[in-house]
Amino acid sequence: MHRRVFLTSLLGASAAVAGLSGCADGEATAATRGAATKPLAGKVPAGTSLKIASYQNVQQLQFRLAKLPRLPFTVSSWANIGAGPDVINAFRARSLDVANNAGIPPIQAHYQGFDAKIVAIDVTRRPNYLFATKPGSDIRTVTDFRGKRLAFSQGQAQGVVLLRALKQAGLKYDDVTLVPLTSNQFLTALQSGQVDIAPLANSQAPAYLKQYGDKGAHAVKTDVVDLLNLLWAPQSVLDDPAKAAAIAAYIPQWARGQVWQYEHPDVWNEEFFVKTQNLSLDQAKAVTALANKPLFPPSWDEAVKWEQETADLLAEGGFVKKFDVSSLFDHRFESIAAKAVPEEYRR
Repeated sequence: MHRRVFLTSLLGASAAVAGLSGCADGEATAATRGAATKPLAGKVPAGTSLKIASYQNVQQLQFRLAKLPRLPFTVSSWANIGAGPDVINAFRARSLDVANNAGIPPIQAHYQGFDAKIVAIDVTRRPNYLFATKPGSDIRTVTDFRGKRLAFSQGQAQGVVLLRALKQAGLKYDDVTLVPLTSNQFLTALQSGQVDIAPLANSQAPAYLKQYGDKGAHAVKTDVVDLLNLLWAPQSVLDDPAKAAAIAAYIPQWARGQVWQYEHPDVWNEEFFVKTQNLSLDQAKAVTALANKPLFPPSWDEAVKWEQETADLLAEGGFVKKFDVSSLFDHRFESIAAKAVPEEYRR
């Protein structure tokens, strides 16, 4: 499949056509365009509400367990949405105001012509993904990926992790077959042998390897990281001063919730992984042992550099057009997360 066709195969023809034609729903009107450059309001106006993505109800659980203060606005919906393509579609439909993703979805949204901005950054230093093989595989290293079928999601973190791993191993895109899938299809594709390799999240891998390890499935670990865990929002949302103020008030709670989770692994293992994800306690502990310490840098310089490298990597493969990623960051929000957490979580 030609790389330019990935967009259509992943998101559907109608979304692709709308996005590539410069879809207006992500653009601010002439009357409101200047609002996003003004200082953020110090107080959230009464009656303000946000629709927030909370995949697998993680945010609500963090807030409840950490006993964080009540948000100064109404959350009209907590959407169980996590995958980048799904978030972009929800943004387009105006059914979502702010979401938590990795670095690649904002790049993909820009490529589709949808205007959205990054408003908070959490830096990850350890790999969040490993490469799992299909049952009966003899693949042991990334160099063994040559000539193999690899599960690839252009608009998700798993996609950029795969591309970075290939580059690190000196493999070109033509050396492998990239099979366009979304991450929720990876497990089925591995189990059926549709692909030889798929990048799985650390939280997914233990259960898969336990089920298929005795049938020859195994992990290929690398030191490749996906640096950015971020919050982002449509430009049209950020052009609304009340909603922008609400997002600014949400960011500290988002950051503190992650810090609490990191500092209370035993509680999180029981309340999230065991009770909601059906992992055994031993599996939960294995996942938590791989967890990243949350880091909220006061400056976004490293994040911008990383995002540019990612966009350039995608452009080299013909997946997007080359552009300056500085347009993806709303620096009005730059220091908010860092100020909300102790010093040890800022660097």
